[in-house]
Amino acid sequence: MRILVVAPHPDDEIIGVGATIAKYVAQGHVVYVCITTKGIMPLFEDSLVAQTRSETICAHKEMEIEKTFFLDFPAVMLEQIPRHEINDKILTVVSEVEPDIVYIPHFGDMQKDHQIIAEAAMVALRPKYKHKVKAVYAYETLSETEWNIPHAANAFIPNVYVDVTGFIDKKIEAMKLYESQLADFPNPRSLEAIEALAKYRGSTINVKAAEAFMLIREIM
Repeated sequence: MRILVVAPHPDDEIIGVGATIAKYVAQGHVVYVCITTKGIMPLFEDSLVAQTRSETICAHKEMEIEKTFFLDFPAVMLEQIPRHEINDKILTVVSEVEPDIVYIPHFGDMQKDHQIIAEAAMVALRPKYKHKVKAVYAYETLSETEWNIPHAANAFIPNVYVDVTGFIDKKIEAMKLYESQLADFPNPRSLEAIEALAKYRGSTINVKAAEAFMLIREIM
């Protein structure tokens, strides 16, 4: 199978889907990642942006990602970009990869970039094109999914769990390479918090570690 993970920012793909990616790769499937934004001045220093890009490349090499697409839309300024431009670029990636399964950010995340990219991805994934994706899942991103205003529309309600026992260490090792994005516990962007969430999601299905997702659409 061909798997595509759409991420608003570098490290979202590892936080949300990292262990599942490792499991797919170990099973012989091919995984692609699309990073949709890039920090720009004056909000982000060029040196930090360069460091993060380098970290992404290293993390994806560690995870044995087949190809990484960088769309380079301006981070935290997606509201200023015409919607059709974002839709079209994501559609171009989907058309090239022709994935069987796609993972996208949760629409209810606090960060507006996540909401916009989730919407754009769903436009690109409409089942009216020649290639139809078999399944679309939303993933959770620590410090985004759980921090939005409490509301039914924002709730992340997982109904798909992937047993990643034996693969969580690979996720942690990849996340360590995102040194610029990590913080000390109890910050949610810490290695301890990431591992704790995996154990919590695992306990829900009585395994040692799991990643949880929301099924958006499946074509049987």
